[in-house]
Amino acid sequence: MLINHMRRFLQRLLSAPVARLANKWSSNPDKSRVFEALSRLCQQITAHQTKRGLVIPFNAQQEKFIIFSDQHKGARNEADDFMLAERNYLTALDYYQTQGFSLICLGDSEELWKNRLDAVRRHNQATFTAEQQFLQRGAFFKIFGNHDLYWDNDPLAPLVLKQIYGQPVPIYEGLILKSKAEGPDIYLTHGHQGDLQSDGNWFSKWFVSNIWERLQAYLHVNPNTPANNDDLKTLHNTLMYNWSAAQSNLLLITGHTHQPVFASVTHIERLYVLLDRAKTDGNQATIADLQKQIDTRHLKGETILDFKGYKDTYFNSGCCCFNDGDITGIEIADGSIRLIKWEYDAAGQPGRHVLEESKLADLKL
Repeated sequence: MLINHMRRFLQRLLSAPVARLANKWSSNPDKSRVFEALSRLCQQITAHQTKRGLVIPFNAQQEKFIIFSDQHKGARNEADDFMLAERNYLTALDYYQTQGFSLICLGDSEELWKNRLDAVRRHNQATFTAEQQFLQRGAFFKIFGNHDLYWDNDPLAPLVLKQIYGQPVPIYEGLILKSKAEGPDIYLTHGHQGDLQSDGNWFSKWFVSNIWERLQAYLHVNPNTPANNDDLKTLHNTLMYNWSAAQSNLLLITGHTHQPVFASVTHIERLYVLLDRAKTDGNQATIADLQKQIDTRHLKGETILDFKGYKDTYFNSGCCCFNDGDITGIEIADGSIRLIKWEYDAAGQPGRHVLEESKLADLKL
């Protein structure tokens, strides 16, 4: 009882100033910082100058990758965003394991701003075991994000990962899939680069993940991050696109914003294009179906990026923690790249759906 009273007292005392500081210092993507951070990491990985990244030679016709991000595995409490999506995720991993895909977890796999690591481990054994199957055949790549900075910051992280997965797990900030033939290379990173809150020096990142965010969670202050702010979400994706469009023969795939993007266009933008065509054709059934899909996407927080004269250079995997249990990801297989969604059907069974697809060779770069 005394503890609850103390918490309420601290909330009244500190919530306002903490909220002001959060809005001032939290996710505020700046073009110059974003561009500099993305370029530096990409150059370092390409030149093999850092252990924070890996170059993977790949043949787009033979190798297969599934990219999931932003699972935010939690502790089975009211703040657990992953809980509803777990069956979709486990079913998806079983499918991709059977199909021989490599699994790339593109950051924020574990929600370590809100939860203690031991609680996340205890309540997500099934997902760790499913991921471990990819690791055992050398087909698992784990990238850290801003909500699981622990994997990059803590000196004990390698030991903890070995305990979780049964063998060492390298942690990267980025990967580059280096095409063995003609076709684009693919640069993958979480996407928080250039974010003042999440991409500072070692101490600032440690302070954010161990002190600052725990204080915000305790006080129920909602930090102004891309995943829960539509304005920042659009700005952040726009900056990612602008950087990627200036590169040569390179695709950029990120997560972080929870907003799926395929070939530089959000899925909801694609629906609007199809809706215009249906209206021109006078197809009332298609119009009704597309409008329903658009309304649903708006309810999930998607916004219009409105790229004009875009190149097909930027992709975003979305997330594995939509509030209805859906998950989205990016597949690279059979010379193609796909935006996919796993969702529950009317009977509650998980199923895979291809939302967008293109041959890599057909992308406008």
